[in-house]
Amino acid sequence: MSTETASSRSNISLERRAWNIRRNALLMGEVQGQGYIGQALGIADVLAASYFHALEYRPSDPEWEGRDRFLLSIGHYAIALYSVLIEAGVLPEEELGTYGMDDSRMPMSGMASYTPGMEITGGSLGHGLGIAVGMAMGLKRKNSGSFVYNLMSDGELGEGSTWEAAMAASHHKLDNLICLVDFNNQQADGRSTDMLSAEPLPEKWQAFGWHCQRVDGNDLHAVVAALDAARKHPGNQPRTIIFDTRMCKGVPFLEEREITHFVRVESGEWARALTVLDEGKPQ
Repeated sequence: MSTETASSRSNISLERRAWNIRRNALLMGEVQGQGYIGQALGIADVLAASYFHALEYRPSDPEWEGRDRFLLSIGHYAIALYSVLIEAGVLPEEELGTYGMDDSRMPMSGMASYTPGMEITGGSLGHGLGIAVGMAMGLKRKNSGSFVYNLMSDGELGEGSTWEAAMAASHHKLDNLICLVDFNNQQADGRSTDMLSAEPLPEKWQAFGWHCQRVDGNDLHAVVAALDAARKHPGNQPRTIIFDTRMCKGVPFLEEREITHFVRVESGEWARALTVLDEGKPQ
């Protein structure tokens, strides 16, 4: 049986993929007039590199047993995941306009029972990594070569359950587990570093027995290199990558806003945001 892999989906540049993901997010945000747009725009490069370079999956068969698992611990980032699932062909583009509507397969907070390609129902922050540890252990027992990727927020670093899971992953030598931390330094109440700083982060993850990298999450070349290094790391450690990202990346007038955790955009500003994004459209 033929397998669709990351390498077979490389005919479109990652820059263009990331741009498409950002545009999908803006179009969905316009449906509701508000949302977690800042996070979607900021994490688009990481999602593009993950889905179109690193992950093994079949768009036509989201439940394929041989797939890598991509867990969205941060349920309110659902708009970002929907954007990449549409770009990947897991969800049809025609459903984009149903975002957050009654009976939509794309509710504002991610729920696995609604959406093909969504592995878990996230949202109670700090639980994703624990679930990922269980999945990684299960795959090990099946002698599977698949990886588990867990995307979490910097705010989740303040949750004790995150560090319990980190200890368990190291103890069980889960070298098939890759944790992706979106460090945008923004929470509902202010900067993450002001709420409860977890720095120094690389040293902290290393002290818990993980192989850790920290890179610019809006530099696609750096993101790709970090994902490759994590997957190929020769040790039997779990791996984490801390991605420093910029909220609302790609739309400068939104980037400059002081509060970007939950973005409310006036009706006329959606067209402006799309125009600004379109001006930077890559080939």
